[in-house]
Amino acid sequence: MTGRLSIDSGKTLISGVLNMTPDSFSDGNMFFDVQSAFNRAKEMADQGADIIEVGGESTRPGSRPVTAEEELRRVLSVVKKIASELTVPVSIDTYKPRVAEECLKNGASMINDVTGLRNEAMIQVAAKYDATVVIMHMQGTPQNMQDNPQYQDLIGEINQFFAARIEAAERAGVNKIILDPGIGFGKSVEHNLEIIRRLPEFREFGCPLMIGTSRKSFIRRITGAKTNAELLPGTIASICIAVGNGADIVRVHDVKECSLALGVVDALFRR
Repeated sequence: MTGRLSIDSGKTLISGVLNMTPDSFSDGNMFFDVQSAFNRAKEMADQGADIIEVGGESTRPGSRPVTAEEELRRVLSVVKKIASELTVPVSIDTYKPRVAEECLKNGASMINDVTGLRNEAMIQVAAKYDATVVIMHMQGTPQNMQDNPQYQDLIGEINQFFAARIEAAERAGVNKIILDPGIGFGKSVEHNLEIIRRLPEFREFGCPLMIGTSRKSFIRRITGAKTNAELLPGTIASICIAVGNGADIVRVHDVKECSLALGVVDALFRR
């Protein structure tokens, strides 16, 4: 039943985050069995999610990698159930080609790769299944990305990365590409703010832009928020400004609240 992603210029798309991990920074172990995960996916779809993104490995700063086998154990049954029972497109949040392929075989139609398709095998998987791909920029790895991120030319370096990865993807026949500059992935607080301010500079490629600020630590550092509920106002503020600056898709945990806020933003900027 799962549908394909369609970018509608009249609406900001919402990707609802479904973490099947015991150690996510914001919701680890909350939806760690198939039925509770499916129930949450359905709830997010009912609240306005246009995409359900399933992830089986935490990429928070300092996180430890897991094997493909463990990742598939966490996510595959959930992907199958969502794809067979809901009409919302399913995205798999993974950098492992084997995990992506098994999920695409079982109903997913989108790959969100935090390594930005740097693995040629991932490009081949995306091409084989005609998948939509999210190319995300990350400096370093989840284990070391926040140690001391530095750039000579933040936006220029991210755009150079995008240009190279888009060329590699298109050469292999992958042409449904979304770009994500990677808020919080090898970025300081000031880097994150600069990216949001300068989002129009990523439009040169003609690809939809995704932004993921939800519950990120830069909001905590700016506001002093200590709980997920206290992070929500900052999340909403950041996604609203991002959409005003050109973001097409936002990746969020709190779908209902963000959807309500984006209804106003879309009325201002997209109609």
